[in-house]
Amino acid sequence: MRQDKQLIVLTHLSQLITLVIGFGSLILPLILWVTQKEKVHQLDTHGKNIINFQLSLIVYCLICIPLILFFGLGLLGFVILGIISIIFPIINAIKASNGETPTYPLSFNFIS
Repeated sequence: MRQDKQLIVLTHLSQLITLVIGFGSLILPLILWVTQKEKVHQLDTHGKNIINFQLSLIVYCLICIPLILFFGLGLLGFVILGIISIIFPIINAIKASNGETPTYPLSFNFIS
């Protein structure tokens, strides 16, 4: 196994691909994680955190859909989720570049 902080940071930042092409915030990190988790030290842990975070965001978005009917709370939820989905990958990429194992708040543990 090799140590590759740059790939770990790139995996965190790959979640932001949605801002460029409109989709892929789950697909690209999933591909990086599955193909490199055996080769790069600590990528398995980071990848699991990222995938759990992205799956949790999908669940929260599904919860927001019916909440639109209740005084537009779902729209507020979508805005908050959008901000969270931009800020936390950046913060955790910085933490990963410093050698820390970042965590994503409010993430369900789908993959352990």
